Amino acid sequence: MNRRISIGLLAALPVAAQFDKLFPKLGKNSASPEKSAAGLKEALAIGTENAIKLIGRPDGFLKNEIIKILLPEKLKVVEKTMRTLGMGKPIDDLEVAMNRAAEAAVPLASGFFKTAIQEMTFDDARKIVTGGDTSATDFFRAKTQDNLTNAFRPVIEKAMEENNVTKQFDVVVGNVKKIPFMKAEVPDVKQYVLEKSLGGLFHMIGEEEKKIRKDPAAQVTSLLKEVFGRR
Repeated sequence: MNRRISIGLLAALPVAAQFDKLFPKLGKNSASPEKSAAGLKEALAIGTENAIKLIGRPDGFLKNEIIKILLPEKLKVVEKTMRTLGMGKPIDDLEVAMNRAAEAAVPLASGFFKTAIQEMTFDDARKIVTGGDTSATDFFRAKTQDNLTNAFRPVIEKAMEENNVTKQFDVVVGNVKKIPFMKAEVPDVKQYVLEKSLGGLFHMIGEEEKKIRKDPAAQVTSLLKEVFGRR
């Protein structure tokens, strides 16, 4: 029986029977549907909070080489030329300022994730359990991205003003114009930082999700050990 058919048949079972069939995939020690559901929600709450604490602080983005916000790709040729000409400081200043803006916005996500967990339906839980290593992250992205975009935008714009992002960006663009024969498409720096902030946040949530699913050391409560553990 293929997976789609089997999941379809499970959907016709009573809720308790569905959990009995699905949640043992999380671990051999899943004792009840209720405990398994609680374990899933606890895992999501811990994973999101870990990600927020990790990157929603000074240097959370800047010192993380995976999510660090660099100069936009459209300006990479410009960056290389400027650094070759000894004009790298404006670029360094701009990158610091962009990352500071992202770090300021990330803590706002906590409340949105808590609401998404509280409002999780059985169908949401089933998709997370039967999905891949980042299916919970995909759930959060679908449920919160629009609201996070709206919430992040004014905070990022304020942080960008406080950290002189626009000023630093204008310095870089101004230097571009001074370089003979150098042309580059100038991106919207505010939109760029917003998108990179959200992308970095969801990337780190995905990494935390993978840890909780696979790494016993990340199963930091007795409930997580019981639901996700392997003995």
